[in-house]
Amino acid sequence: MNQKLQAVIAETEKAVIGKRNTLLWVTLALLAGGHILLEDIPGVGKTTMALAFCRAMRLEYGRVQFTPDILPSDITGYSLYDKETGRMEYQRGAILCNLFLADELNRATSRTQSALLEAMEEGQVTVDGISHPLPKPFCVIATQNPTGAAGTQRLPDSQIDRFMIRLSIGYPRAQDEAEMILRHQGGRPLDRVGSIMTAQELTRMQAEVAAVYTSRELAEYVVALIGATRTSPDLARGASPRAALGVMSMAKAHAYLSDRDYVIPADVRAVFSTTVFHRLILTPQAEHDGKNAFDIANEILAATPAPNVLDRSASKTPTAARTVPPAKSGSGPSRV
Repeated sequence: MNQKLQAVIAETEKAVIGKRNTLLWVTLALLAGGHILLEDIPGVGKTTMALAFCRAMRLEYGRVQFTPDILPSDITGYSLYDKETGRMEYQRGAILCNLFLADELNRATSRTQSALLEAMEEGQVTVDGISHPLPKPFCVIATQNPTGAAGTQRLPDSQIDRFMIRLSIGYPRAQDEAEMILRHQGGRPLDRVGSIMTAQELTRMQAEVAAVYTSRELAEYVVALIGATRTSPDLARGASPRAALGVMSMAKAHAYLSDRDYVIPADVRAVFSTTVFHRLILTPQAEHDGKNAFDIANEILAATPAPNVLDRSASKTPTAARTVPPAKSGSGPSRV
């Protein structure tokens, strides 16, 4: 793995203890240029993790604590009349930054949530008919409480589909929680997270990830996996073409972390379930049978044959599966 990325993960571990796999998934999504949804109960470190990455990568940071009274203009900005110039002047919104933390996104109204859609898909916001590009790199890390918690409402499917991955941090192990308590004796561990790289370096790495080679056989493999979600009897709606692009972007990032400039089937297999499961909608019968989208994605992965693509670097570099463990059948995203 790139030494700087290793150092970034080591720095974030000063504030987020015992969650290395989750940190690796976030790193993959950042390299792939995707957005991240963290869904979990309050107090397990969702915001802390986002802030730790921001500090370690020296990213310009914006944060909004979403509540029912937050307006779309608080996110995108607004136009204000300037008496001196006689013109309407654009006032920057909180989203004009490198890393935007949308804290408890599902507490906001649907209208406010939708203010993120253009930014997440097109890297710009439009106010009064004028488009304003967002800085590069740009990433949204949104947190949400589990659906059904007090004061929450479900995110629309169109917005869920724009997140590259959805993760759950989960409770820490007992020894990690004890270590967390001890580290807080000397002040906030987050304050000890140092800057390892810059936003410009992350942009360069994202370009290198985008340039990772993908063969036609691997592209067809991804299409076969995505197509299987659309024909599964357990799914009322399968994954979108955006999901196919997301799987390939994450596979490229996985190859990059494994010090390869080309994708192999192990990269696709390692990222598929975590990249698509939150986009799938189960049939009522599947829900009644107690099935979940993550396990169904794993079943599709197991049933779809992978192409025989030679890993030319097998004797020189670690396999992709050693960088981020592939999801196993029966495990949820919090265990990835």
